[in-house]
Amino acid sequence: MSAQHIYDTAPLGSLIRFSNGEPRPPARFSRKLRAWSEQNGIGRLVERTPARVAATYRSPAAFCLRLGDISSQGIIMIVMRRLYTVDSAQHFEIAETPKPGMVRVVTRSGGHEELRFLASDMVSAEQWMATNRYSDMVADIVPDPDPVVLPSSFGRAA
Repeated sequence: MSAQHIYDTAPLGSLIRFSNGEPRPPARFSRKLRAWSEQNGIGRLVERTPARVAATYRSPAAFCLRLGDISSQGIIMIVMRRLYTVDSAQHFEIAETPKPGMVRVVTRSGGHEELRFLASDMVSAEQWMATNRYSDMVADIVPDPDPVVLPSSFGRAA
């Protein structure tokens, strides 16, 4: 799939597999394997950013994948994320979507939505929200089927 297709169809919280199309090198080639791993992996879709046009620049629409965390003694020190524009040459695949009944904890501001936590149920989401403070935090239950709502549609009347 193309990056544009992921931007248009994948719901927040989906696991997205990305690839440059090259085969995985053998494990004995550690440098080649490390370089290959940078361009091939899996991440959770946490954010969509609509295209922006200003007087001096143009920014294409993009989405962000959360690749993982680096933590120490239970405290997250670094969150590894990667941003892809819709014109990226990478190949993408939706590996998994959130199951109906799961709860997305998102923050919304100015037509921008970001997934903060994906909980298995509302009780888990409320517990997480009580210990992690963000402004404009909302808990959304994943419907069946899960429609994709693009950021450009926020704030418009139905």
